[in-house]
Amino acid sequence: MYCIVDVETTGGVNGPTRLTEIAMFRHDGQQVIDSFHSLLNPGCPIPPFIRHLTGITDEMVADAPVFADIAPDVLRLSEGAVFVAHNVGFDFNFIKKELGWAGHEFYRRTLCTVRTSRKLIPGYPSYSLGKLCHSLGIPLNGRHRAQGDAAATVQLFELLLQHDQQGLIPLNGSH
Repeated sequence: MYCIVDVETTGGVNGPTRLTEIAMFRHDGQQVIDSFHSLLNPGCPIPPFIRHLTGITDEMVADAPVFADIAPDVLRLSEGAVFVAHNVGFDFNFIKKELGWAGHEFYRRTLCTVRTSRKLIPGYPSYSLGKLCHSLGIPLNGRHRAQGDAAATVQLFELLLQHDQQGLIPLNGSH
């Protein structure tokens, strides 16, 4: 099992920054079998740079749930799964921080599609999600929005699974 994730945030991982959006796709190695998406109220103003990058405004998140409300969904969708993201340290550590504030510990095996792409499909000029998807012909609708970026990462992950002759991608989320 795999859980392919993308988040949008109010800034970097460190400090009081919060999530503004999350998208998760549970994948059985063949196809997506469950998913979850939500805007999140960060409880603070979204900085102008982030508003410009993501298009997510304070008004859009005003009536959205806070992270603690959706923590059970995050835990359920990622349970027993490898946590997969493009630049996984960012998404994983942000969710771990938010879950910690909500009173939950979070341990998952992780897989970074940036590092795995560099190994399995070498030679591309850039491994940023947008540029790599463009190079590979993977549609990316809603760039810098969790749902669009996570959906593109699902397609990239499926391509990596097809190219993984070396067994770099773990088969399940058990430790």
